Amino acid sequence: MQPNSPLTHHHSPGVAAVALDKVSVAYGRNLALQDFTLTVEPGLRVAIVGPNGAGKSTFFNLVSGLIAPTQGQVRVHGHAPGEHLCLAYVPQANQVDLSFPVSVWDVAMMGRVGQLGLLRRPKAADRELVRSSLQRVGMLDLARRQIGELSGGQRQRLFIARALTQRADLLLLDEPFAGLDLPAQEQILAILNDLKQHGVTVLFATHDLELAGQQFDSVLLINRRCVAYGSASAVLTPANLAAAYGGQVQWIDTREGRVLVEIGGGHPHHAGEGQHD
Repeated sequence: MQPNSPLTHHHSPGVAAVALDKVSVAYGRNLALQDFTLTVEPGLRVAIVGPNGAGKSTFFNLVSGLIAPTQGQVRVHGHAPGEHLCLAYVPQANQVDLSFPVSVWDVAMMGRVGQLGLLRRPKAADRELVRSSLQRVGMLDLARRQIGELSGGQRQRLFIARALTQRADLLLLDEPFAGLDLPAQEQILAILNDLKQHGVTVLFATHDLELAGQQFDSVLLINRRCVAYGSASAVLTPANLAAAYGGQVQWIDTREGRVLVEIGGGHPHHAGEGQHD
């Protein structure tokens, strides 16, 4: 994408990409999030980490406008989440119905529905945007292939292409690397880096603390509240990790990678271990 690309976003000065002010979410008597306050500036890549059940899915549902807070206020680029059309969600691979008969081209074109409406036919400009978006993520040659025939990495790149056709300025990715090999992960990281250069804000939920610390501008550490937010060096400290994961924690380097060890708090967690929120 070039600097004057239609996919480049120019944001209003002083308006946060995502802002939560003293937000709580309750399911019956259970608090999924409590007194959660956060401000994310536009154009950042933010890794979201925390233990199972920490509220990462609830956080995404709030920002997407799928649920409303029990208390507090959520804003996306200054608007209520449901009013912001330029938001795209890349689901976990196991949330996709691979039996649905739809092509790569059709999935990418779905990103235009919000702008076109259900009854209007795509114009030449829409088709060109789909073509350029698929080309950007390396999927144009597979445009006629059915979604069920794609590998996990190809599906994730396709959903990012759909976000590009939507001209999304906020991208939510929920455990997008689950089940992907290293080359597929590196392809997606390169795409996310390119999106950052064009003003797209990326929120990326992961259990891989090493990935979060090395590849993202900021890290959000949560456990039903915002434990810490900022640079990896400021957030991924022993004190913050203990507050989020419980017990005493420390990093140990092994041949298999970094391991987060909870001393007296259960079994070790590999930094790249796939778990679900």
